Amino acid sequence: MNDAVLNRWTTSDGVELAYYEVGEGRPVILLHGLFSSAQMNWIKFGHADRIASEGLRVIMPDLRAHGESGKPHDPAKYSADILVRDLKELIAHLKLERFDLGGFSLGARTTIDAVSSGVQPERAILSGTGVKVLTNWDRRSSFFLEAIDRFDQARRGDPYWLSIQFMRTMKVDRVAAALLLKALGDHPSPEQALAAFTMPTLVVCGSEDHDNGSAREFASALPNARYEEIPGTHMSSVTKPDLGEKIAEFLAAV
Repeated sequence: MNDAVLNRWTTSDGVELAYYEVGEGRPVILLHGLFSSAQMNWIKFGHADRIASEGLRVIMPDLRAHGESGKPHDPAKYSADILVRDLKELIAHLKLERFDLGGFSLGARTTIDAVSSGVQPERAILSGTGVKVLTNWDRRSSFFLEAIDRFDQARRGDPYWLSIQFMRTMKVDRVAAALLLKALGDHPSPEQALAAFTMPTLVVCGSEDHDNGSAREFASALPNARYEEIPGTHMSSVTKPDLGEKIAEFLAAV
């Protein structure tokens, strides 16, 4: 099917952001991972179409500094809560009252931040992440900032090589990406954030994805979660049809 429609809107600080939609029915918002986009995470490999086939309206923003969204180079456009603020404004822009919410990697972290700050989805999906998602950001952001600094020097075999190649593929705006990375940090109250997930929650992660610790332990730490394992690493699991299938099954069943 792959007939997702691109839409644009403007935030309260004047940045134009993009989001894609496919399907009709109960809304579900899906947030992509770092350096990625809605097209890469949700549309290209058929996940959005599979989820929409369950009678759902799939809404997929391109996060600030990503994809078709604005990539300002002004540090003032990157507060610590900027991704959650953009999400809340999109929800208001679309006049959504009842919806599901989820994300992959950075999208999962943003989902956690949003729920802990008062956003109340009926169901949540946390994919491509594990038990260290709230305490691992400073370390991982330092790694990615170093990758940006070494963008033109890294060679095959370098620990930054794969991340840099993905940035090249995605045509990442390195200035904007660095500003966003520097703005976000470890969560100040991890236990409080996890306790906010009283809604049915799916934790789905690749069998070889340990970038943010154990996903199984993560699901056990949440009040109302189930864990599903799919094939793949942090980078390859999004290419597997299993990701869209598990999300679709979860949203259709509850």
